Amino acid sequence: MHVELHHITKTFGGLRANDALSLSFAEGRIYALLGENGAGKSTLMKILSGYQPPDSGQILIDGRAVTFETPADALRCGIGMLHQDPLDVPNLTVLDNFMLGRREGLLPKRKAARAALEQHAARLGFHLDPFRYVDSLTIGERQQLEIVRLLSLGARLLILDEPTTGISAEQKQTLFSSLKRLAAQEGMTIILVSHKLEDVAALCEEVYVLRGGKLVGHRHMPTSIDELVTLMFGQSLPPPARRQSALGEEILRAEAVSLTARRLTVRDLWLSVRRGEVIGLAGLDGSGQSDFLRACAGLQPLNGGRILIGGIPIRGKGYAELLRMGVAYAPSGRLEEGLVDGLTLTEHFALARAGGAWINWRAMTALAAEQIGRYNIRGMPHSPVQTLSGGNQQRALIALLPENLRLLLLEDPTRGLDVESTAWVWQQLLARRDQGAAILFTSPDLDEIVTYSDRVLVFCDGRATLVSDLAASTRNPAEQLGELIGGKVYEPR
Repeated sequence: MHVELHHITKTFGGLRANDALSLSFAEGRIYALLGENGAGKSTLMKILSGYQPPDSGQILIDGRAVTFETPADALRCGIGMLHQDPLDVPNLTVLDNFMLGRREGLLPKRKAARAALEQHAARLGFHLDPFRYVDSLTIGERQQLEIVRLLSLGARLLILDEPTTGISAEQKQTLFSSLKRLAAQEGMTIILVSHKLEDVAALCEEVYVLRGGKLVGHRHMPTSIDELVTLMFGQSLPPPARRQSALGEEILRAEAVSLTARRLTVRDLWLSVRRGEVIGLAGLDGSGQSDFLRACAGLQPLNGGRILIGGIPIRGKGYAELLRMGVAYAPSGRLEEGLVDGLTLTEHFALARAGGAWINWRAMTALAAEQIGRYNIRGMPHSPVQTLSGGNQQRALIALLPENLRLLLLEDPTRGLDVESTAWVWQQLLARRDQGAAILFTSPDLDEIVTYSDRVLVFCDGRATLVSDLAASTRNPAEQLGELIGGKVYEPR
């Protein structure tokens, strides 16, 4: 199947997201679509997959012009898209979600569907329990389920929007091997939309680069990462400088904590965090790092032990009370937990910052405009949050954090952000650290953990190991963390 986009244009108000874009995708090849946040990548792929129409331009499949009214129309033509936030139904099982979109009448064949689910999952090296509820899955597992569902519905061109977010290095290797096999042996076309240039280098054969809604580059791999960065941003970017902040009094203490994670129980966790300190939480998806973060925010109960903020035990305190104590939590699931689908940016700031029964909408609009500028959010105060790109939703989530915090709890704070935006967000977070806040954060990117953490808490097989000496190591720190995550016993120097 050969797919061409001819002069695709799409505008949202005064914003031209796609400006006469023309791209071509051949059968059996793997492409990358790159660009900074808001460059128009997701908009273009939503047009190709039937989620929204173009203002002008054509989509051609094997030389024939097609028009998609719905994603189902695109799937019938063999085009399916995995979104950065998977489109599933949380209160249904894996099997029920897998069966969505099938035309089987009033009595669907569940036994046959289960066999198909297991067959397609095994084809990709995934392990999905048909009877688990989707709201108990990790983001990585939800992405795997959606990939399997799209393939079962006949997708021949598969669009993957940030598919490696939230999955382990081993899961990524399995996914990439499967995608290469699908392209080489079955003639599928793969389009990877990603900000992780190392993923692009490892997987893709051709790269298209967008900037400001225009096509600014087309390269065949291998191409240097520096050249791709320059195409994306117009200049190369220096590596982030590492510096430490002066430490103050203890902010958080975990004593003999035991909690239930998705895959196991974490036991006997001890940790002390001081003002001005950044602690990275590392581990395979579902190993307990996100669960510990939620427990520190009062959002998940403990099986045993206790957590103290400023010397005060938090057992029995809800998130609202902890927020008044200077503790804030930003989740990985943006539209599921962090933001409200349907509300504008101004309305979000009114929810987060306005006090009392009356809202000064003029002041809230001014605040939204100020934070949009400060965090480089590509949107307007009146923009509904769901219309923003994934990266701009992430920046909005960070911008909504209250001022004067004592403790920031961040689950994958740069999820979906490009290199420049990642550096910008961390500049804002480290400014809060320098003002005296402590930061605990999770990330599937070990290089990010190494770059910004003073110490790292590694979760593996029900235990949490504190690593304090990565900066002094003569070996690659990310490789060392990977070994600890994989089960190697930590031997401090």
